[in-house]
Amino acid sequence: MNSEMVISLAERGIYTTLLISGPLLILALVIGLVVSIFQATTQIQEQTLAFIPKIVAVLLGLVFFGPWMLSQMVQFAADIFNNLNVMVG
Repeated sequence: MNSEMVISLAERGIYTTLLISGPLLILALVIGLVVSIFQATTQIQEQTLAFIPKIVAVLLGLVFFGPWMLSQMVQFAADIFNNLNVMVG
């Protein structure tokens, strides 16, 4: 296993991680922004108000994006296990 293979594997791992976590992070960011705008317009300064909508949105996002996320993770792991003999030996 040479350095190019290690860099390629690390690049694919980081890309897969960003691809999997991206939709939930964007969803939490958008909900947080909407709640912050709501708090600013109504002058409600409750700190815990932002957490409940984010938690609900991320849980709904997990339900919606969960099967796709799982298939991406399984595909990445299967690619690694299928090429294990090339990587090790």
